[in-house]
Amino acid sequence: MTEAIIDEAYDFLRAHLAGRIRFDGDRVEIRVAPAPDGALVAPVMVSMLRSIDVVLELPDDGEDSLELQVTLTEIKENGPEGALCDRWCIYHGEPPDVRWAKFAIDAARYRGSFIDGIALTRANAFAEEEPTLCKQVNAGRTDLLEAAALRHGGHRLEKPLLVGVDPWGFDLRTRLGIARVPASPPIATAGDVLPRLETLARG
Repeated sequence: MTEAIIDEAYDFLRAHLAGRIRFDGDRVEIRVAPAPDGALVAPVMVSMLRSIDVVLELPDDGEDSLELQVTLTEIKENGPEGALCDRWCIYHGEPPDVRWAKFAIDAARYRGSFIDGIALTRANAFAEEEPTLCKQVNAGRTDLLEAAALRHGGHRLEKPLLVGVDPWGFDLRTRLGIARVPASPPIATAGDVLPRLETLARG
């Protein structure tokens, strides 16, 4: 297993936050959001929480897809991890279910390679600064988001909002879903976020 394939799988994961969840013979559409500790969060059905064999297929079961074996742990909106529910809503809007779960990534399969889930569970070093950074950009620098998305992904976006930023890229919310602008090499510090965005936008 090479670092390159692991990095590619992680970039694929962060660029595809919508897909299907497979459990007990059923497959249901689902959207997930990244948690600060590198896990995932989503609204879920009760039957998903009861299943012991759950696979997240991103974006689907096509040739270019990522399969994640995950373990679900229920969380409460008014509990200690309730902020994760709000985070999902910031990414995707109104939730389709009233139950919530945190997804621990146990293992993954990507382009014929099997990857340990720990390698794809990357904590966001900018988690504390993230809300402030998003507000700064959304207050008057959305032109940078549009330009960066076009240059690095070919996304023509209209009035995107920055909803997440981490060392490996930017998450932009649009009318059609979440668009990812990757950052390579990774951004070193939170203070480098805005300069890197300007570089991505202007070249």
